[in-house]
Amino acid sequence: MPPAPGVRPDLATRLRQTQRALKGRLGSPETHLVLLRAAHDTLDPHRIGDLLLDRAIQWLKATSCAVLATDHDGQILPLAGRGLSPRLSAASVDVGRWVMSNGREFCTADLRKDSRLQGTCGAVLAVPLRSRTRTVGALVVLEPAAAAGEPRLADAVGELLAAVLESVAVALDNALRLRRAEALSVTDDLTQLYNSRYLNQSLRREVKRASRNGRPLSLLFVDLDGFKGVNDLHGHVIGSRALVEAAGIIKGSARETDIVARFGGDEFSLILPDTGSEGAAAVGDRVRERIAAHRFLARESLAIELTVSVGVATLPDVAGTAEELVKAADAAMYRVKGSGKDGVVVARGVGAAD
Repeated sequence: MPPAPGVRPDLATRLRQTQRALKGRLGSPETHLVLLRAAHDTLDPHRIGDLLLDRAIQWLKATSCAVLATDHDGQILPLAGRGLSPRLSAASVDVGRWVMSNGREFCTADLRKDSRLQGTCGAVLAVPLRSRTRTVGALVVLEPAAAAGEPRLADAVGELLAAVLESVAVALDNALRLRRAEALSVTDDLTQLYNSRYLNQSLRREVKRASRNGRPLSLLFVDLDGFKGVNDLHGHVIGSRALVEAAGIIKGSARETDIVARFGGDEFSLILPDTGSEGAAAVGDRVRERIAAHRFLARESLAIELTVSVGVATLPDVAGTAEELVKAADAAMYRVKGSGKDGVVVARGVGAAD
């Protein structure tokens, strides 16, 4: 039964009406070539997702769709989306996860009545993005309303679509692999915080930005007091576990915009953009209080107590360069060490603090 005048046909009907035109478009060598060039012209996964989404809207007459992949931790990574309400966005993640886990398409006339997933939207068509026999992502088309039938593509059209999508999937796979490699190159193996290499790069970048915009920038050095005693008494394995717990506490004490890194050994560092000395000292106090209140390795029945010495330095108050900021924060931290530990000191000049 055709829809009433002025009523948009449901997803299944629209796909059925466009099968012949879609088959001709997907079978065109020019379609393959244009998409192949565009996809391989960038190493940004999100741009590749946007590119695919633009084509999907045209090809599949979609009103709401998403492209998803997984990040280096195996978490779902939304790359691009169009026309997604919060409800549709949540459903797209669930469907994308199913497609990537099973490596095959998912289609349903009404997700609310589908036994495979508990969803809150209507019609769904989702296809895997395969690269070198691996499923690296998913293209999900979905609508709030149910369809009269399953929104499927004819076998011949589906095969053509899979062939076209493979070129995009290969480009996406390469971009994701590069992204993962870059993440590993700047991540500390033990704590999963940023490493000192990334810290130095970020500090130079943030110093330039702060100087250009006339905004403050603060740097914190956090050193675990007496940590050598933990290693000596309990061994390096226990010491490493304690470091991981400390990293989690320090990370949890910072804001999303802050950069938290393991500087080396039992020393950590935080870059606080747009933060003056008062705000930075407050962060330092929060870190100090939470570390002091925590009982490390309680699950192993050890309940180790630790404290921290925190040095704070702020640009432009005490420094004009990244190197000066590091020296000032380091000097402030050692001032705490020399006065009994377990405290926070704000630098008042390069090489001095009070």
